[in-house]
Amino acid sequence: MADPRVVVQSDKASLGEHVANRFVGLLAQLTQQARPVHVSLTGGSMGVAVLEATAAHAWRDNIDWSLVHFWWSDERFVPRADPERNAGQARAALLSQIAIPAENVHEPAATDDGVSLDEAATAYAADLAAFASSPEHAAPAFDVCFLGVGPDAHIASLFPDREEVNVVDATVLPVRNSPKPPPERITFTRPVINASTRVWMVLAGADKASALGLVMAGASYASVPAAGAHGTEETVVFTDQAAAAEVPEDLIDPD
Repeated sequence: MADPRVVVQSDKASLGEHVANRFVGLLAQLTQQARPVHVSLTGGSMGVAVLEATAAHAWRDNIDWSLVHFWWSDERFVPRADPERNAGQARAALLSQIAIPAENVHEPAATDDGVSLDEAATAYAADLAAFASSPEHAAPAFDVCFLGVGPDAHIASLFPDREEVNVVDATVLPVRNSPKPPPERITFTRPVINASTRVWMVLAGADKASALGLVMAGASYASVPAAGAHGTEETVVFTDQAAAAEVPEDLIDPD
């Protein structure tokens, strides 16, 4: 697992643009290899900001979007048109503006699809398995896994001191009684996240400073789930100055 590096930008706007610039450049490079590229998206204000900046990027059309597959590390189990849906926010910010095949957008089921929460989680796991990177790993190895980080240091829908954060024998879990509304969700497990080549956590705001400080201090992932998120080749925490307030200077990437 790659140790995390912290990359700091001055504010939320410059943070979104910086990450989008990195993202567009990476996708342009990877799609030149003429192979499928798997990306796991996240919700939240910064997740949306990165996608909006990607949509506006001058190099956007240098990417062969037909090779890119989009997934979500978690989703709210609400009606498909609910504004709380991460997938709906992503479609509005980016996906509706690029030439990507419908079958490349792997959106978990919604409450109005006629399935239960458990059935939705099972179906999403089966979709992941269809793109498994190896017989031993029942999911794609994501080229990039974006993660937001909550003030409580949760990632995806893996919340502190709950049983889901410790599950290693599944790829997708249903979440009930979530401490953050809405109460029902679908989430990746840690093994899926940690099999990603690159884990990019994007967070901003002073309310995230304590969580990021705990992550960089190497806290237990059971109580600080974001501390347990690592890519196999790269782990980067992209943050603004407000959220980086408790990160020691020597842990911040000078570049």
